[in-house]
Amino acid sequence: MQINNKITIIEGPTPEFEPINQEQGFNIPHPWALGVLEGPNYYHTAFTALRTFNSQMLLERCETAWAADVPMYLVYRDPIGLQVETQILAARALEVEEGELIQLWVRNGLDSKKSDIPAIPPYRDDEDE
Repeated sequence: MQINNKITIIEGPTPEFEPINQEQGFNIPHPWALGVLEGPNYYHTAFTALRTFNSQMLLERCETAWAADVPMYLVYRDPIGLQVETQILAARALEVEEGELIQLWVRNGLDSKKSDIPAIPPYRDDEDE
């Protein structure tokens, strides 16, 4: 059985990714995902939300792949048009007033310099200066 393990963005802008800083414990947009993201294997995790026609079907595709122990990938074009593929760690389907959304937590590689997903700068307390 062939498993479709990719969600491909066919048209539209490059997704905007919000980095999740696990080390500092701040700037975490969705705390419920922390249980999924714990551990040494989930480095440089980022979050994005995408509009879709059928978010539940995409979520079911993710669940099918994960149940078969196959990684899921988000495929999109970067700002200069090159195809980028990043692993999906968690997904959540939502219906909002404007339509359907799929929220994705994705893995950014070990070397954040090679990625579109920005790294969070280290925490600075301006009162210390």
